[in-house]
Amino acid sequence: MRSSAWHLRRLLVTGGTGYLGQELIRQASECGFTVAATYYSHLPPKRMTASWFPLDIRNAPAVKATFAAFRPDVVIHTAFCQNPPGLWPVTVLGTSNVAQAARSVNAHLIQISSDVIFDGENKVPYLESAAPCPITAYGEAKAEAERIVRAVHPEVAIVRTSLIYGFEPPDRHTQFALQIADGQSNARLFHDEYRCPIFVKDLAAALLEVVQSSYKGLLNIAGNECLSRYEFGQLLAKVYGRDPTAIKGGWSHESPEPRPRNCALDIQLAQQLLQTPLRGVREVLAERL
Repeated sequence: MRSSAWHLRRLLVTGGTGYLGQELIRQASECGFTVAATYYSHLPPKRMTASWFPLDIRNAPAVKATFAAFRPDVVIHTAFCQNPPGLWPVTVLGTSNVAQAARSVNAHLIQISSDVIFDGENKVPYLESAAPCPITAYGEAKAEAERIVRAVHPEVAIVRTSLIYGFEPPDRHTQFALQIADGQSNARLFHDEYRCPIFVKDLAAALLEVVQSSYKGLLNIAGNECLSRYEFGQLLAKVYGRDPTAIKGGWSHESPEPRPRNCALDIQLAQQLLQTPLRGVREVLAERL
């Protein structure tokens, strides 16, 4: 999908202090994009090369003013809230505000969505054409955000992805696994909850390809390896020098809240369109070792 000569553009990243947001800023800056980013609850790192805008995306006039000030060509919307009370106001209403503002300045919009918009009962990986059927509050919010943004900004690119992990610094999934391995948490990772984790550097590079292509519609971007949360935790523990057998396993029916069991995403379309390798966990961790 990437052309040999990149057309450099004005890129705005919402949630720029987040795990994915920071990697997007780093890669986009290295590629020569003019980058701006928003932040809310965390101050931006001084090392990040970007124009920073404090912004509460729940505030529609403030979102519109920020977009009017920077005039982005393209927006990557990574900002979200996973839990109440901010879940619906940020993840749904905030996304609507971002979509409306992007449309008002004629900016292409890329929205980051999630594999947990599905119930996890499919026997095969979910295609882009699969209809959302969430069973969690967060999944419901992300599915509703997809619906709203497509109505507000019909030419949006919605990228569904999975667990995002990385090393510098370790992501929250890795930190959680290490807490279990170190005996700091009694939590269990489920044997029957399957995902397709993606390395943050791979996801950011793939998204910048989507930026350059002006792709519209749904696109699954995840790692090419499906594995259980338990397997994922063991692999992470091992690469950080912990005993993988210290990871405690369990089963999803033990959870007090419903959990989608198999949210594997079919990434064949992305693999056809993108040059960025969408590597599996074992391949990434082997290179780390």
